[in-house]
Amino acid sequence: MYRIGSSFRLRPTQSWCILLTANLWAACNPAADAPDEDELAPSLSTVHPAPSVAPTTQVSPQNSSARLSQDRNTAIVRAASRVAPAVVSISVIRTQRTRPQSFWETFYMPRGAERRSAGFGSGVIVDQGGIIVTNNHVIEGADRIQVTLPNGMDAEAELVGADARADIAVLRIENDELPVAPVGSSDGLLIGEWAIAIGNPLGTYVGDTEPTVTAGVVSALDRNIAPSSGEEGFYLGMIQTDAAINPGNSGGALVNSEGEVIGINASIISRSGGSEGLGFAIPIDRALRIADDLLRFGEVRRAWIGVEVEPVEADLWGRTRGVRISRVAPGSPGDLAALEPGDRLLTVNTRSLTDPLDFEGVLLDLRAGDPLSLNVEGQARSVELKAVAYPSLTAERVDFFQDIQLITVSPQIRAERDLVTENGAMIAGIPEELSDRIGLQLGDVILGVNRIPVRSARELTAIFENFSGEARVTVTFERNRGMGFRDLVFRR
Repeated sequence: MYRIGSSFRLRPTQSWCILLTANLWAACNPAADAPDEDELAPSLSTVHPAPSVAPTTQVSPQNSSARLSQDRNTAIVRAASRVAPAVVSISVIRTQRTRPQSFWETFYMPRGAERRSAGFGSGVIVDQGGIIVTNNHVIEGADRIQVTLPNGMDAEAELVGADARADIAVLRIENDELPVAPVGSSDGLLIGEWAIAIGNPLGTYVGDTEPTVTAGVVSALDRNIAPSSGEEGFYLGMIQTDAAINPGNSGGALVNSEGEVIGINASIISRSGGSEGLGFAIPIDRALRIADDLLRFGEVRRAWIGVEVEPVEADLWGRTRGVRISRVAPGSPGDLAALEPGDRLLTVNTRSLTDPLDFEGVLLDLRAGDPLSLNVEGQARSVELKAVAYPSLTAERVDFFQDIQLITVSPQIRAERDLVTENGAMIAGIPEELSDRIGLQLGDVILGVNRIPVRSARELTAIFENFSGEARVTVTFERNRGMGFRDLVFRR
């Protein structure tokens, strides 16, 4: 333990000397006559003398202890006691393929060598049925997930689903007697109100399994965080707090003074790797909407308005105001609302826009049917529209062989997926094992088979229906705006 400024001097003042004994009075006041003991005795009561008829009040040890306990039972203590029992520790095992790190390792490292690594994080129990919300990056790539409750009980966890875009994952454990965290809302948060972070920054490095509690305030709202070097993805519309958040806190709870979860801790900005008072949490309303989608549908069903934006020119001070529409998909809600490329959007649902990340943060939380009010520069009235489900979700599915589902590329789907091609059959569903075997994956757009153009999902099925027995085919497809080829053997 290091004491900052350990060299100090305490200078006695007149008020200090009142409490000293008569023998030391002269040392503190060499010019004064030493008072007798009768003058010193009433020194603490002379400011407000009590009536002579009033009895002296004695504070019993029991009353003092009760008052002390009441003073210590603060809002932070009460909030922590409500939520901490439902904050769990998450341990994962990952298997990763090892690649040679040097020229010499290529000689002695066997091909396909693998290594196992461990990781840890936190999670919050939000439902009596064993539903736990955590971060996607806590469990991503895990072969095995174990949850440890604050009472020390371990349980194998099932991954219900995950959303990498919002960094949320949902786990389930089998247990009928679980504490559930009280859930609040991230709407209406006040900058400066108490914020309490509860998680497991030490993981399994300590002997007990109780979570760690740190306190601070809500520092800011709607923060957009760009990834640092070596990381992927943006964090949009985050809650900023100065409550200490460290590695291992990921997936834990951010709690208000009422003892309600208002966010899921996700990231920090740090030069040292530890907490520097810049922590960020995913708003709990967003986390629960994603969890509900994953539980009900197995996927996150966000909404779409068919509008893409780009940044505008900065002023002399480097500040920007609004975003410019770069593209409007034909037949989309934005198109029906008469939005056009070049329009400058200033606000969406009263939220000011300073760059495209602000706009993306609004879209991240959209669900089909949600209304939007857009303030367009130069227009007296705001533009009103409603978000709809993504075109790729509502398009007709065509069943292909071995549980592959196809949809036909339309102008709306092309705009949604930012495709180069105007026609083709997009893979909308494929089992993971089959994807690994044939080298085609979700989102690939099949453009041709053996140089025969494919303009729709039904055209692709018709082409394969003409094959009999065993056929060798070359499939042309688009992936990530690039072209690819795959030689396959097809057997009817």
